[in-house]
Amino acid sequence: MVNIIVELSKYLMIICIAIYTYLCFSVFGYEDEYKKRKLLRRQNRLMFAIHFMAYLVLYLKMDEVKVIAFYLIQIALLSGIILLYTKIYPKISRLVVNNMCMLLTIGFIILTRLSFQKAIKQCIIVAGSVLLSLVIPVAIRKMKKLADWTYLYAGIGLCALLLVLLLASTSGGAKLGFTIAGIGIQPSEFVKISFVFFVAGRLQKSTEFKDVVVTTIIAAIHVIILVLSTDLGAALILFVVYLIMLYVATRQPLYLMAGAAGGGVAAVAGYFLFSHVRTRVAVWRGPVSPQTPGGHQVAQSLFAIGTGSWFGMGLMQGAADKIPVATEDFVFAAIAEELGLIFALCMMLICVSCYVMFLNIAMQLRNTFYKLVALGLGTCYIFQIFLTIGGGTKFIPLTGVTLPLVSYGGSSVLSTIMMFAIIQGLYVLREDEEEIIERKKERQKSKKQAFNGRRYNDSDGRRSGRPSRAASEQPRRRAGAKKTTR
Repeated sequence: MVNIIVELSKYLMIICIAIYTYLCFSVFGYEDEYKKRKLLRRQNRLMFAIHFMAYLVLYLKMDEVKVIAFYLIQIALLSGIILLYTKIYPKISRLVVNNMCMLLTIGFIILTRLSFQKAIKQCIIVAGSVLLSLVIPVAIRKMKKLADWTYLYAGIGLCALLLVLLLASTSGGAKLGFTIAGIGIQPSEFVKISFVFFVAGRLQKSTEFKDVVVTTIIAAIHVIILVLSTDLGAALILFVVYLIMLYVATRQPLYLMAGAAGGGVAAVAGYFLFSHVRTRVAVWRGPVSPQTPGGHQVAQSLFAIGTGSWFGMGLMQGAADKIPVATEDFVFAAIAEELGLIFALCMMLICVSCYVMFLNIAMQLRNTFYKLVALGLGTCYIFQIFLTIGGGTKFIPLTGVTLPLVSYGGSSVLSTIMMFAIIQGLYVLREDEEEIIERKKERQKSKKQAFNGRRYNDSDGRRSGRPSRAASEQPRRRAGAKKTTR
């Protein structure tokens, strides 16, 4: 009976996430707010259905009451996120909230399967992160001089990266962070946000060549410190984010081409300077070769994806726990093996729909600073997903970055939720801008109608033989003038 439930739930979850993914993109085609809300509520029901089926299987396989208790806690958390965001900020993007909750749900499911303790920690981190992020949209809305603090953003980012370079211990060949009071902190995750704000502020003020040179030098210092820390994934993310933001702000293809050429030269130099880079390139070229040290990670990831095929082995039916670093770098492979490649591809499309929404917000904002912030954060988010999935599938060399909101990691989860909250704040600003524009249009329309009404009354009076108001007042004025003369 248990095996029947496991097998049936596997297909039902795929159907549910496929419908959810379809709704993610179909929402963009609706102008009617009532129909949009109806589709978004349907997404919530599909998410909770997937959540229920997954934890039913986990409980039947693990046979532990703590799984039920943890499931109920998650229900309260996910419901709280949806209710708090929508009640406190009625103007926010419900699609972004839904997608954030859906990705968190997938993360909870696979982490419970791989490591129950890590799943509990992740749940606690998510709860704290959401509470902190609730103040961000109102801060974005109220603080009008965020664009003026460019050098503060740069100073915070550079100091944080220097601390990591000087004090952090090496883990997995890279200096990523340090531990304070038993809590691991990875500053590069938060530097991504400060970096985007710095670049947006600088490019909003000026896009002249001399100012672009100064901005490029400061941005390059960020990247160089990360390279010296051998945190190549974060360095690559900042590099690409800067190029995209610079091109959009200046509309100069030469900057884009020069940056791409410089990046190519830096990549070749990094290959010869760092053994860590050479190892990852060797793993990428031949992961199953016995002469390649560390190649078993990518090899196991590829075997897991191939074993799962389109429909997956089913939760607790595969060997996802045998994949190295499955809760972090290779979480995509674990999902593909047990939930199926279709499920994993739908998850990717949900991430893409988030990015499309971020770009939609960026294009509709009038303020250049906010427009660039939305673009930068969106690029940072989608490129990190590309690096994680591309590295795990041998499409590109492994970079060691996590899958946002899905992989285990406190700093990654907190920084990503902060990104989503900033985007929500920008969405609220966009709604405010649209309201102001609508009010101006209504005032102009009412003034025009009033003016046309007066013209109509005057012309109507002339047609009927009655003198107009101005004409009828002229004899009275003349009579009054004669009396005054006498």
